[in-house]
Amino acid sequence: MIGKNRLLGDKLVIAFAYGFVGLFALVCLYPLVLTLSVSFSSEQAVARNGYSILPMSPTWDTYKYIFVNSGMKILKSYGVTIFITVAGTTGALLITSLIAFSLSVKKLKYRNVLAFISNFTIIFSAGLIPWYMVSVNYYGLKDSILALILPSIFSVWNMFLMRTYFASISTSLYEAAEMDGANYFTIYMRIALPLSKTALLTVGLMYALQYWNDWWHALIFIQDQDLFPLQYYLYNILSNVNAVSSGRIPSGASGSITLPAETVKMAVTVITIGPIIFLYPFVQKYFVHGIMAGAVKE
Repeated sequence: MIGKNRLLGDKLVIAFAYGFVGLFALVCLYPLVLTLSVSFSSEQAVARNGYSILPMSPTWDTYKYIFVNSGMKILKSYGVTIFITVAGTTGALLITSLIAFSLSVKKLKYRNVLAFISNFTIIFSAGLIPWYMVSVNYYGLKDSILALILPSIFSVWNMFLMRTYFASISTSLYEAAEMDGANYFTIYMRIALPLSKTALLTVGLMYALQYWNDWWHALIFIQDQDLFPLQYYLYNILSNVNAVSSGRIPSGASGSITLPAETVKMAVTVITIGPIIFLYPFVQKYFVHGIMAGAVKE
């Protein structure tokens, strides 16, 4: 009898857990569905009735304004964003994993000093103006694709996360490899990296999201429109729509359609986050596991 009651209690707990998680998932999904719905709604209907989970007076005016007027430029900005995301994430993972592995090796001389210097940069910085002057005058990052890659290529927080994961690998594996004549670079390539796929995917996702969503470095360094990443180019479109709608500048060629000043915000969001939404489910389990690495001390 006690066993049956316990089994019934377990089923109730599981049912409650699934119900709660499902409800929470719907709450999280609601803003995304609302964003997609509003992006296909009429600007007048949104202004009159507010946001709705279903499109009101469905229209393509928002996407027509974005793609008809700037279709090729958006595709080019997509190409720039994809390139800096792939190249930046690859370079960032290489640099971050090399430093993290080095600091995880207890035999490394002055490892604590190097860790302190890295941590110091999180707390203190020189400021925006000195950073900009050094980047432009000494590194020549003005109007360069490297200006969208190098400033974000290393994160101390990600490095410490990866170092924690490397440190959890048994040192006996390293010692056995050393006895077989392997140097530390061989150990890094043949042992540390294959055993740290979870950490690499976790940190890689963080870097990829950072590069994909970055528009600030383009605002600071880039004037050539051919180098505009997607985020910054869509930001300019949104600014132009707001300016035309407010009457500060003439509408020009866009005068034949109703400018969707409100719905364009949602359309820009859909265009921007689309690829990342499809990417995230494939690495989500590794992302959660990597975040928890080192959180529980065994």
